[in-house]
Amino acid sequence: MSNDGTTIRWSQMSLEELQSFWSDEIEPALERSGIGREERPAYQQVADAGYSGIAYALREHHDTTLTEFLATVGYEEPGSSTSYQWGIEDETTIDELESYLETLERRRQLATSTVQTKQSRLATYVRIYREVHGQADLVDRVDDATSESDEIRRALVVFDELNYKLGTDASKLRYLSDVSQFYEHLGRRAKAAFNPVEHIDEEYNWSREEPDNAALTGRQVSRLYDASETEAEQLVVLALCAWGLRRNEVAALHTSQLVLEGEDPHIAFGDERKNGPGTVALIYGTPNLTARVDRLEGDLDWAGYLFPSSRSASGHITGETVQARFQRLAEDAGVRVQGELPTSKMGRRFWYTTYNQAMKDLRENLDVIAAEQGSSDSSVVLKNYLSETERRQYRRQFMRERLEDVFEE
Repeated sequence: MSNDGTTIRWSQMSLEELQSFWSDEIEPALERSGIGREERPAYQQVADAGYSGIAYALREHHDTTLTEFLATVGYEEPGSSTSYQWGIEDETTIDELESYLETLERRRQLATSTVQTKQSRLATYVRIYREVHGQADLVDRVDDATSESDEIRRALVVFDELNYKLGTDASKLRYLSDVSQFYEHLGRRAKAAFNPVEHIDEEYNWSREEPDNAALTGRQVSRLYDASETEAEQLVVLALCAWGLRRNEVAALHTSQLVLEGEDPHIAFGDERKNGPGTVALIYGTPNLTARVDRLEGDLDWAGYLFPSSRSASGHITGETVQARFQRLAEDAGVRVQGELPTSKMGRRFWYTTYNQAMKDLRENLDVIAAEQGSSDSSVVLKNYLSETERRQYRRQFMRERLEDVFEE
């Protein structure tokens, strides 16, 4: 029955009649409620307009979902995410999954391959949920705070299955992370009262340790830098790989932190910086940074952030956006680490491994001096025969040579 009290005989309509009914009756009703024809409506919007029966009729009598039906009446572009077959019947869950993926793609600007990977993991989760619990109405269930303990139990059953089916702890944790982020998305939209998988990892003996602390190689960083087409993209690679910054530090870089004049260009962070010195030496890439500042200064509305964002209350992009841009570059450059797109953390690890190698080069270079002084340990020379200024100068010289080999290859 529609909102005006008219009985709609959904089960007696052919698919063609449903398509005509959509165009003649439902679309105008949705438009009157403020949903434009260019906007693909969600199931709940259709239900609120008084036409919830169409989803049941499509599923039971035409073996299709509302999402698939909308594709036949002009709401889907070829190759869009809505063509994905989720393998479940719950329209609310499908709508929220697709809305979440659209957020990842358009707002967080994640690489297409990354979004598709997350889509596959989420689909696996909701299909197992349907198999073990009868239906995949998980979105409706997290909207009710009184059902939290029951829903945690249901989620545990799904992860018991995943724990059995997936081969490595790293894979299990990636599934958990993607599912948890989806629930967090629902919470931010006020569509979930709780996250049922928030603490599920504590139920299992999964190890978070990454084998051999995978880092990018010099050749991979060269390819990322070569794939950078804009000043901002180059700066992301430099900040992560040549300066060793964290992605949140990159996102929030401000001119007030930059000391670019003199013989010691550096970025100042202060005492609040986590697990690191309060300043970061700009051994390589200072001209790129100066050019970025010079260009942005021409904007009267510029607030001083190196990566400004007009949509963010903070005035700058987020760490997640830095990650997304980095992974987009990796996708363009064909760079993979252990079969996956590299994370921004791997750029920081590259800096550490490069610095350690530069210090090894320095010590080997001092071996001759050490031998002349009757010592077998070059660190004695570094510590006792060179001033702090000379030590810093040598460290930076060897690190700069390493970075030049990578970025100027």
